[in-house]
Amino acid sequence: MSLYNRFKHEAVVGGAVGDSQTPEISPARSVLAALVIVGLLVWLGVTNPWTLVFVIGLLISILLHEVGHFVTARRTGMKVTQFFMGFGPRLWSTQRGEVEYGARALPLGAFVRIIGMNMHDEVDAADEQRAYRNKSYPRQLLVITAGSLMHVVIALVLFMGIYTVSGRYQETGDVLIGVPPAAGSPAESAGLQEGDVIVSAGGLPVETRDELVSVITATDPGEVLEITYVRNGVETTTQATLAPNPGNPEIGYLGVATSSTDYVKQSIPQAVWHSFGDVITTAGNSIRGVVTALNPFNSIRALQDPDANPEMRPTTVVGASQIGGQLGESEGLKGVLLLLASVNVFVGVFNMFPLLPFDGGHAAIATYERLRSTPGKRYRADVNKMIPVTTVVMALLGFLLFAGLYLDITNPF
Repeated sequence: MSLYNRFKHEAVVGGAVGDSQTPEISPARSVLAALVIVGLLVWLGVTNPWTLVFVIGLLISILLHEVGHFVTARRTGMKVTQFFMGFGPRLWSTQRGEVEYGARALPLGAFVRIIGMNMHDEVDAADEQRAYRNKSYPRQLLVITAGSLMHVVIALVLFMGIYTVSGRYQETGDVLIGVPPAAGSPAESAGLQEGDVIVSAGGLPVETRDELVSVITATDPGEVLEITYVRNGVETTTQATLAPNPGNPEIGYLGVATSSTDYVKQSIPQAVWHSFGDVITTAGNSIRGVVTALNPFNSIRALQDPDANPEMRPTTVVGASQIGGQLGESEGLKGVLLLLASVNVFVGVFNMFPLLPFDGGHAAIATYERLRSTPGKRYRADVNKMIPVTTVVMALLGFLLFAGLYLDITNPF
């Protein structure tokens, strides 16, 4: 089978095309490839253990994505012949019943091979009734969306676990002075100290930093601002004569850095509520992110201008791992897991993009076939007509991958 024909077939069936087209490598090379992969993981662990934690989390997420396809396919009566981690030459495999399990040389993803994904996928006559193409539309849609649904489940579990154990980052209702007031500032003159909680300013209660800033900026320089704060459980009221703000001398300046956000532990009902809300919010942001990521002009702009908006540039697992390592150093395990939850939502949304080779492409084809079918006559879409578009999509993904890798390595976040 030519390289193009193999690409065409794998793009429309969603994985490797079978043993006859799957190259084997020698045992010695298999061991060498495995040692390289293990060596890379060890290097990550030595360089930044939190990066390793994030990468392992991604690998588990990829595995669970395929588990979603695998379990739903088997439960709906479809025949699954392969379950592999990685792509490319086979490193190791074992046959269990009708399924071949194994690992391949390139740890860039995973796949589950379900027979009969389209009208051109050759299937033995004895297995025809177990082919994906002969199952009902609801079963097809369940199986093909199960991977993305699994990412949503992973995100929900991570969010709920973090919110109940470590807390959710949100407004606390307390305006805390986080650092000592600036030397010679009105705050220092008024006796405010690090650790004080400001409860009112100018006679108005304040529960957020923004509310305090609004009161201060609404007060003219030279005016006296009454401030009530709590220190060691004792409430005290003091007065501060505001100075001109260094950035805008027309508004008042207190000279104190405050914060009103922190990790707040949630009850189980609260954690469930916030988890669903945060998944929905992250999904909305991810849709905008997918549009941004697939726009090649953003990549070209980032390649030309090192100072371009980093939110508009493509990134890869390398860049995400760098961010995961940084979050781990500053926030610990909860920071890494929160990022992993958000990445899972993004991957779930990205994977449902309605073009092959994404799962969303298969879902779009199944929906199109359903709409074109009539009672007693099932319509079969000719997926070969989508190959030119799929080729363009793959080329775009290849460009974004290499552009993202280059930027992540040469201009890290």
